[in-house]
This record gives sequence, C-alpha cells and structure tokens, in this order.
Amino acid sequence: SEQMLVAMAGGLASVGKIPWIASYAMFNPGRSWEQVRTIMALNETNVKIAGAHAGVSVGPDGATHQAIEDIAIMRVIPHMTVVVPCDSVQTKKATLMLSQTWGPAYLRFGREKSPVITTDDTPFEIGKAQLFREGRDVAIVACGILVYNALIAADRLARETGIECRVINNHTVKPMDQTTILDAAHACGAVVTVEEHQQHAGMGSRVAEILAQHHPTPIEFVGVDDCFGQSGDPAELIEHYGMGVAAIEQAVRRSYRRKKL
Repeated sequence: SEQMLVAMAGGLASVGKIPWIASYAMFNPGRSWEQVRTIMALNETNVKIAGAHAGVSVGPDGATHQAIEDIAIMRVIPHMTVVVPCDSVQTKKATLMLSQTWGPAYLRFGREKSPVITTDDTPFEIGKAQLFREGRDVAIVACGILVYNALIAADRLARETGIECRVINNHTVKPMDQTTILDAAHACGAVVTVEEHQQHAGMGSRVAEILAQHHPTPIEFVGVDDCFGQSGDPAELIEHYGMGVAAIEQAVRRSYRRKKL
C-alpha cells in the first residue's frame, strides 16, 4: 500500500497537484524507498512525504516501527530535500514552506508531545540553520526534538563548568547550511552533533563530511549507536540510547578536551 501511495501521489503531481503522503516514517519512506527514488526523485515530481512517528520516541511500538535510519536513506537520494523541525510550530512552518517549494521533499517528525521552543515569529527558511544559543567553546549542532535537550545541556554546562556552547538548530539536513556549520567550527574549534537517529549516515555524518572537506574539527556524535530500538517509555528510551541531556554533556566534554590536545 505504501508503494502504491507514492505512485498515486506521483500521478497527482503530474497533473499539477501538490500531494502530501502521510505515514509512519518506518513505512514511508522505509517500505516505499524504491518508489520514492524512482517516481519522486528520478522524475523530480512535486511530491512531499510527512514521515511521522520517527525515532525511538514512538515508544511502545518497538523496533519494527521505530525509524532511526530514515534520514540516511533519504539524504542520499538526488534532488531530495530533507527537513527535521525542532517542534510543532516549526513543523507547521516547514509544511507550508515545502508546499510552496518545487521538488520532492521529506519532512520528518515524531509522535510524542515535545517542548515548543520556537514561536510564530521565529524566522524559518529551508536550508538555513538557526543559531539558538551563542557560545565560543563547543558548537552543538542538533535537529528534531533533541534541540531542546541540547539547549538544556548547554545551559547546565555553562553553570557547572563554564563551557559555553553554541547551539544550532540544523533543521534542514539537505541541503545543509554549510556556512553556518563552518562558521561554528571556526569560532568554537569543536563540534557535537545530536539527532534521534543512527549515528551513522545521518545528519551528523553530513556535518562531518563538510568539516572533513573544508575545516577538519574534533567532532563527537550523539545518536543511536549501531543498534535497533525496543519497546518502552519514550523518555526512558531517549536516555537508554544515549540521547539524553547527560549524554550530550558528556559528548561536549569529550569534544572540548580533544580540541585542547
């Protein structure tokens, strides 16, 4: 059914409609990836995917329904835009903006209620990361609901250790804002990436690619470490898989020490 959903959306796009596909991220784009690649991207059709229930925070549904590889499989597809907003307000803005932007796109978000950290007046632009906190010691580059955890970790580190973190909401994984990433690397000299996704091949990997090519910088990754999810309470799963506030603080300390070597 997910494969046919993409095919039908492609047909609607061919006659001028702007179809949105809504499903669990695990199944769309997970199950329908070949159709997404061929119908949406290869033909550059104006189809959008709303991938809900992403990450381990879908909770009790367990590993079969927890999409923690979807950013990876979508960002490698040519012509595909990939957006991971930080809260519900930004998700609404991204939906409207992607609808007004030609081309295939993937909008990723979770199921659980999460803190709202932006307002209707907060600027939002596809492909332009947002500076949420100033800092000179370590740059935390985060996306999705974990931007909130990054901000909490940054405030706590400043109070307890004096380490001042720059926090960047890197909502557009593709095309990524290289200028903001490189400015942060130059200013801070150390980077931590934070995402509710596998550490491999996701947002953090793209940041590392940019740094490796343009400005090699010590970098640490916060995310799922090469394993599948499991059933559980969403907040407990975030902690279990090393994406909680304390885990971000530890990654910042490691990155900070490495830049001193």
